Amino acid sequence: MLVAILAIPLACALLSGLVPWRPWIGWAGTVSLAGVLGCGIALASGVLHARAASGLDGVLRADALSAFMVIVIGVIGVLAACQGVRYLDAEITAGRCTRRHASLYAVLVQGFVTTMLLAVLAANLGVLWVAVEATTVVTTFLVGHRGARTSLEASWKYIVICSVGIALAFLGTVLVYLTALHAPGHGFHALDWTSLVAQSRHLDPGVMRLAFALLVLGYGTKVGLAPMHSWLPDAHSQAPAPVSALMSGVLLTVAFYAILRFKVIADGALGPLFPRTLLVIVSLLSLGIAASLLLSQRDYKRMLAYHSVEHMGLIALGAAAGSTLAIAAVLLHILGHGIAKGVLFLASGEILLVEGTSEIEHVPALLSRRPILGGIFAFGLVALLGFPPFSLFVSELNMLRAEFQVGLGWAAAASLVCMAVIFAAVMSHGRHLLLGPKGTAAPDITPALVAVPLVGGLLLCAFIGVSAWPLGPLLHAAAKVVSP
Repeated sequence: MLVAILAIPLACALLSGLVPWRPWIGWAGTVSLAGVLGCGIALASGVLHARAASGLDGVLRADALSAFMVIVIGVIGVLAACQGVRYLDAEITAGRCTRRHASLYAVLVQGFVTTMLLAVLAANLGVLWVAVEATTVVTTFLVGHRGARTSLEASWKYIVICSVGIALAFLGTVLVYLTALHAPGHGFHALDWTSLVAQSRHLDPGVMRLAFALLVLGYGTKVGLAPMHSWLPDAHSQAPAPVSALMSGVLLTVAFYAILRFKVIADGALGPLFPRTLLVIVSLLSLGIAASLLLSQRDYKRMLAYHSVEHMGLIALGAAAGSTLAIAAVLLHILGHGIAKGVLFLASGEILLVEGTSEIEHVPALLSRRPILGGIFAFGLVALLGFPPFSLFVSELNMLRAEFQVGLGWAAAASLVCMAVIFAAVMSHGRHLLLGPKGTAAPDITPALVAVPLVGGLLLCAFIGVSAWPLGPLLHAAAKVVSP
């Protein structure tokens, strides 16, 4: 099963690279990601009835947390792949992209998904690091796919800053390996996650303290946590909309998945205080920066990018609480944020295509001029801001409950202040986009190819918020993997 999950997008990447772009290649990519989603659901069912699954002689391993992340990747991947067909056709029609270049895009997207799947299925923390580094290499070319000066600048900024972060994560991983070598009964399996968790009480506290700080700073760079967040608004605003959806909806949380894995080891070696303090600091810093910068945004794609910084801060604060309730809420938030942000970035790509600009002041009154597209964007913002019935309302409420239960009420209160500022900023920008002066009338030409998947994503996000019963056992089991 685990090998099949990786083989499906790899096979599609090979197919995409053999022939020049045709729409059926894009739909084949969508089918392949739907296959990944189906395998993720089957994997989740399997791990709920057994301890874990493994493959390739122990190189791959899946527990409930891994299975949940495979599902997240599959859901957002299917949404992005549907929009990718329209994006490439529009680029080819406009003469901005050749069919061979479009085929390269299709190969890179499937390779991007494969590297993320490898990251969440890796049994060895060294392989996890390699997979996260591979996502950086692949996405650099995707960010600069348009070939414009601004997109190339964003791709260079992205690879430079993220490479520094990944180098820090590598150093942290090496320190974990070194201290594991001196633990009794360790050695050959020094980077195997299961073995490290079992031996975490015997790891050197001083080395682990430095290692975890480097890991949070390093992987936190990929997550978009402050102070290493500055690449995120440039990369997400310049990348093609389907790539932005994958990066914001999935890649950030795949990197946070790595932090969760290391946090269990750090908790065993150091106790919960140091990891909790570190995560609280970066989460509140991220929330504060997001709140201050969202007030002055004039670009709706950059607005969505800074909103990612906010939500990654909320996830880090929930992980700092560390209880089973907190981690389950964090995981639910990861899925809800991925769907809502994926829908919004894909909708923003359609807005850019039909309006020709990403400036908020030049795109007024979408609800009256383009009611379908404006309605999708409006409900996406409602979901992202945490209104019921969408799942982010449930996840944010439960994270707040968990934070008060473990004595982080003061941090929760500070996060609420930042969220209030962010709410006011986004509502102000959204009011102009959706309800501003009508300007020149324009026909609503939103095709079903765009509208149906995005509306489906919003309905799924609402369904999960109203009735999480399909995910309840999986969320609980996944939370137990990385909580006491």
